[in-house]
Amino acid sequence: MVSRPGRPKAENPKTMEVKARIDKKTNEKLINYCEKHNVSRTDIVRKGISLVLGETEVE
Repeated sequence: MVSRPGRPKAENPKTMEVKARIDKKTNEKLINYCEKHNVSRTDIVRKGISLVLGETEVE
């Protein structure tokens, strides 16, 4: 069998999308935090969800 080119399939693919509206001030704070800590907005949203749900580890 010949292997196919491309990326391997993820164990836990992130296929679900969440959308939220935030005010301008909150967005500015979020952008500043992300730049300061070199993380993406998505990472912060995932971490926030985990904190609210009481989970200790974020993928």
